[in-house]
Amino acid sequence: MAETRPLYLGPRLRRLRRELGLTQQAMADDLEISPSYVALLERNQRPVTAEMLVRLARTYRLEIGDLASEDGEDYARRLSDVLRDPIFADIDLPALEISDIAMSFPGVSEALLRLHGAYTREQQALAEQRAAGPGAEENEPVREAQRFLAARRNYFHPLDTRAEDLAAEIEQAGGAEAWLKGKGVRVRALPPEVMMGALRRFDRHNQQLLLDDTLDGPSRAFQTATHIAHTAMRSDIKAILRVETFASETTRVLLQRALAAYGAAAMLMPYGRFARAAEQRGYDIEALGALFGASFEQVAHRLTTLQRPGEERVPFFFLRLDEAGNVSKRLDGAGFPFAAHGGGCPLWSVHQVFRAPRVIHTQWLELPGGERFFSVARTVASGGNGYGRGQVTRAVALGCAASEAPRLVYARGMEPEIVEATPIGVTCRLCHRPECAARSVPPIGRDVMVDDTRRGAQPYTFTDG
Repeated sequence: MAETRPLYLGPRLRRLRRELGLTQQAMADDLEISPSYVALLERNQRPVTAEMLVRLARTYRLEIGDLASEDGEDYARRLSDVLRDPIFADIDLPALEISDIAMSFPGVSEALLRLHGAYTREQQALAEQRAAGPGAEENEPVREAQRFLAARRNYFHPLDTRAEDLAAEIEQAGGAEAWLKGKGVRVRALPPEVMMGALRRFDRHNQQLLLDDTLDGPSRAFQTATHIAHTAMRSDIKAILRVETFASETTRVLLQRALAAYGAAAMLMPYGRFARAAEQRGYDIEALGALFGASFEQVAHRLTTLQRPGEERVPFFFLRLDEAGNVSKRLDGAGFPFAAHGGGCPLWSVHQVFRAPRVIHTQWLELPGGERFFSVARTVASGGNGYGRGQVTRAVALGCAASEAPRLVYARGMEPEIVEATPIGVTCRLCHRPECAARSVPPIGRDVMVDDTRRGAQPYTFTDG
């Protein structure tokens, strides 16, 4: 008769609890056991009985087979594969020791696997950059997702039309929370310590949408709408992504999140009403925010999507960055040549708005090739709704071709062709303007002239060649 081994699922149970956003107390309540017993199960100090396995599967609507599969055996196999890496060639690593680590210390096993995964990805990225030179990171997931959005000018007709229908249903129901209640979902606002760092979490077991109770009005509305988009628009989003093959599954995940956010904004600011209001208000971002109950960033982002055939509005580009110049969001609907490598131009006011928070800065821009654009930039903040809670401040810029600028309230009455513009470059490496005191590095293809007898205002002087 075959011996039945005890089933230990500590790490798997801990991951499940965290994915569900539950405390040990909450999981204990769901399973009708004590919190201390949950802790013992998670530390592999108690095996999972058959009865407990069935209870877990029933309570959280999971497959028993998925729960019961052995973590230890999987870790042992994956660790063995990793430890064949040539970097470990001079270390004696008996199979029994590997198995002992995997079975007895699953947390350590997971940490080692993550560390080796990060090491492997970095080594591969370095190798590709050396082999292919500049542009080697074009298949990086964020860049791939940006190209997908840019190729469609950040407009997705199926999502916009579906969002208009949903917005009408929600308005008729008396609001998003009432609409969700009609679908059997209750919306609850809970303190940050209960939310454990999440702004939004869906409790499938109890059919509750849980929100951080320190969210401001626009953020709460957006998070609620995002949940609706993830559920009611799921098939529409999948259909959009199904037609494309991506180099990485991470790209697909990023785009699913981006398209859900697109759908949420389209529900809060339905295309027809929002496009008409934008034109009537001269694309006044703050006025539109007050009209639709949305934040500055939400409105600026939504303005980049107004490209419905036959109902197009001003094509915009959008950029969000932090004080160090790291770009966290980039959308192009106006043909602006963003830097693919390195930082942007420090002469662009989007890098300077941190000196005057929440003040709108407008600027006419001229690129080395003579192309002109108009930019509206301001800081935005997230988090910090409570003592001791960190706030993140970023800068956002919304821009358009200079020829479109007079349609904006910020540039009415100005002549785009003759107005004085700030000469900027895409990035120092690609900008060949010699007279620039803000330059950080020489441009590609120019030799620096050595002159020990003179030091100009510019950091570099170039030879004539």
